[in-house]
Amino acid sequence: MGHSRHPPAALSTPAPRLLHGRPGAGFLPLPWQQWPAEARLLLGLVALWSLVGLLVLTSASWWVAEREMGDGAYYVKRQAIWLVASWGLLWLAMRTTMRRWLHLAAPSLLVGALMVAATLVVGTTVNGASRWLVLGPVQLQPSELIKPFIVLQGAVIFSHWRRIALDQKLLWIGIFGVVILLILKQPNLSTAALLGLLLWLMALAGGLPLTLLLGAAGGGIVLGSLSIMINPYQLDRVTSFLNPWRVAQGDGYQLVQSLLAIGSGGVLGSGFGLSTQKLQYLPIQTTDFIFAVFAEEFGYVGSVMLLLFLMIFGFVGLRVALACRSNQHRLVAIGCTTLLVGQSILNIAVASGSMPTTGLPLPMISYGGNSLLSSLFLAGLLLRCSLESSGLEPVRPRRRAPRPAPIG
Repeated sequence: MGHSRHPPAALSTPAPRLLHGRPGAGFLPLPWQQWPAEARLLLGLVALWSLVGLLVLTSASWWVAEREMGDGAYYVKRQAIWLVASWGLLWLAMRTTMRRWLHLAAPSLLVGALMVAATLVVGTTVNGASRWLVLGPVQLQPSELIKPFIVLQGAVIFSHWRRIALDQKLLWIGIFGVVILLILKQPNLSTAALLGLLLWLMALAGGLPLTLLLGAAGGGIVLGSLSIMINPYQLDRVTSFLNPWRVAQGDGYQLVQSLLAIGSGGVLGSGFGLSTQKLQYLPIQTTDFIFAVFAEEFGYVGSVMLLLFLMIFGFVGLRVALACRSNQHRLVAIGCTTLLVGQSILNIAVASGSMPTTGLPLPMISYGGNSLLSSLFLAGLLLRCSLESSGLEPVRPRRRAPRPAPIG
């Protein structure tokens, strides 16, 4: 009997598709037509999210910008500049292999932790919180910029938890804890809680022991409760949240005005640009409470469409995670999706009175360059996971065979 020239496994293994690019210059994605469906849909959703966000910010900011800056387009022009830079970062995240990002995660996270620590020493204090570093004309918020690297390093640690030595586990759990404590010290309870919840969910997806997860959850609840008890303004936010109408002219003012804006929108809203609460009533209308402006102008229907959009984005992000071939890629996709969708839901919950007031921006909609950079970087990492999950491999430069040495 004759034998096949190739083993059976080789016949059933599809040839991998390649990422084309110049050697040493990073890796460019395949042409648009060859992208997987999830990647194309994600890129379209991110583009729509960014465009709608800029339009909503235009409506929410023009009155306060005209009054305070003398230029109604002041915030929009600055946001547009940051948006261009953020899309450049998204493109960089897509064209760089996930292996390289995972290698950069640890040193980048350590640098980010040092920057967060620096805010406590030389940071600029606004409304009682030291969260910004001023470098010339640029204000950096390290607690926002560190989020993608928390996701990347969390994926590195939790995907190989059972194979990592005990000292390495304790070291990185300690580093994560120190970062959260530094952010809590700023004080920034909302971001600290968000990052703690993010790491907990990634650890759950990574299959860490349930006893460890329950212990971490209990410790987080105790830490958050202590922060609320120590910081009077956080305690005031919690008590005013329970009955904002009782202190409508005090600590409950923001929430009351936000609820009035949402209620004024009715079913179809007042129309784009026609919000009245943003004129002189609703505070922080360009960041923390920008959803209230959106709800007043687009009404119940527009608000439901926004929630459906987030649901679709989360569904596509989880499909990308399920399609990933490695645990590291899967956890990165889960972390990116959790941050983008979860932070959006938390912001909407605050504006609608479903949870106490926090300082979380609405990703890709609220004003702020640091939030834009972080959000679109996360979107780029999610897109990269989608590209690599579909069998794409980087092109490696061919090495020339060494020439034989001359005889004689």
